[in-house]
Amino acid sequence: MDKRPSPYASACLLLAALVLTSPAQAQMYRYTDEHGQIVIGNTIPQEATRRGYDILSNSGRVIETIPPAPTPEEIAAREAEKQRQREAERQRQADELLLKRFTTPDQAVQAMHRKIRELEGLIKLKRGNISVISAQLDNEQSKAADLERAGRDIPESVLTKIQRLESQIRDIEREIASQQKEIEALKQDFLADIKRLEEITGESRTLPLELSGSE
Repeated sequence: MDKRPSPYASACLLLAALVLTSPAQAQMYRYTDEHGQIVIGNTIPQEATRRGYDILSNSGRVIETIPPAPTPEEIAAREAEKQRQREAERQRQADELLLKRFTTPDQAVQAMHRKIRELEGLIKLKRGNISVISAQLDNEQSKAADLERAGRDIPESVLTKIQRLESQIRDIEREIASQQKEIEALKQDFLADIKRLEEITGESRTLPLELSGSE
């Protein structure tokens, strides 16, 4: 009687052998336990995964190495590096825009002087307006004083005009104060640009930062 297995039985035996020797079934883990000892097993404790581990084949070959979870300090360092890179990119873009406006520090100094002269010119005009309005105000106040000395009532139109002229002077003085602050802010912005231009171009300014009285 033939004792050889049937083709079907042979196929089943081969399939079983393949399953038993499959790397997926035989996958192992190598990790370090809480005592610092190397452990190899077919499971891995949750706390051990944070220390990193190796995935091994059934023959002991390393299939994949899982690195340790980053420490809070490492996470903070990575975030700091990302922030540094973002700041560096912002600075690069700002430098690019600055160099489109000025190619040398002296160009920025000249532009600053032009802007300051424009604003100071406007302030001079406003002060001239104040002088004109002040003369009108003095005239109206003199009229009012003469009427008071004569014992006469001051007309409402005169009082209204005095109030209007005083209000105009106050408004212009506020405008002048605002423009003076604008000049100071403009200077600070330009000074920062000039300093940065010296750094990125390697050139030093040769023009004075302050305007002379003749300019």
